[in-house]
Order: sequence, then C-alpha cells, then structure tokens
Amino acid sequence: MAFDMIRSGARAQKALGLLSGLVFGFLLQKGGLTEYDVILGQLLLTDFTVVKVMLSAILVGIIGVFVMRWMGLVRLQIKPGSMGSTVLGGIIFGVGFAILGYCPGTAAAAFGAGAVDALVGMIGIVIGAGIFARLYPALDRLILNRGAFPVDTLPELIGLKPGTVSAVMAVLILGLLYLLATMGL
Repeated sequence: MAFDMIRSGARAQKALGLLSGLVFGFLLQKGGLTEYDVILGQLLLTDFTVVKVMLSAILVGIIGVFVMRWMGLVRLQIKPGSMGSTVLGGIIFGVGFAILGYCPGTAAAAFGAGAVDALVGMIGIVIGAGIFARLYPALDRLILNRGAFPVDTLPELIGLKPGTVSAVMAVLILGLLYLLATMGL
C-alpha cells in the first residue's frame, strides 16, 4: 500500500514533510498571518484573524485525524506530558513571540514571503534549538518531567470515547466561529 511505503521510506517522509511545510507556509501567508499588524491586532484583541484561522485548522485537524485513524491510515503515537514541559515551552514560546512578533511558523512563512525581519526570528529559532538541545539533559532531569499529567489525552481525562470528544469539540469550534462571524470580529 502507498501509505506503508511512505511510513517506511525516509525520502518519502522528507518529501512529504517539505511539501506540507510549503503548503502550510503558503496558507499562513495567504491568510494574512505573516503580517505584523494582524498579529499585533490579535494580541490587542482587535483583530481575530489568527483565532479564526487557528480554529479552522484545529477543526480540519480534528476531523482529518479522526477519519484517518478510523480508516486505519495512521497510528497515533501519543507522548506523555507534564506541567514542567508545558510551562517551560510556554515561557520560551511567549518570550520569543513577544520579542519578535512571530511564532515559529509565521516567522518562516514571513521570511519566505520576503520579510527580512523574520530572518532574525529564523536565526533565533536555530540558536534557541541549539541551546535547548545542549541543555536538554539538565532540563529533562530538573524541569521537563515535573508534574506528570495523570493521563495522555482529553478523552481519557473525561472518560469519553475519542469520537465523542472529537464531535463535541468540532461543534464547539463551529459555534465559536459562527459567533465570531456574527459579531463581526
């Protein structure tokens, strides 16, 4: 089967990853998420473009992953989480976002669209990844595994089937998108 070839082929995975990244960056740029004013407007709660695009992406992801899993096309490999890794990741992401005005995806897309200031972000991402990799053994021992979550998924936490949670989340997201549209946001 073609999917088994992709799963087992390193070259196919790299090609698919590159193609997916290019499409993702193109869509971020077309959606306006690489524009400083749009990102600033989101942070100031005056422009909800980012929220609408992210909610739409989450909705597509929920449906897509559920359908692909149901059809046996994917096998999820869920990693356990912890409060330490979540808080540290949030701090690193937030500081970078506050300083630069881009998240990693929008920085790459903005640079690809010609925004020279995003090059600073790309350089920062590479340097930051290197620092994190160098400090990983100590961070893993001291911070990353602190406060392990009791379960790995939301359905496990609330005791419902993944399909039920997916359906409820999809309806809630559709409702929120409708609300944002009717409020003119």
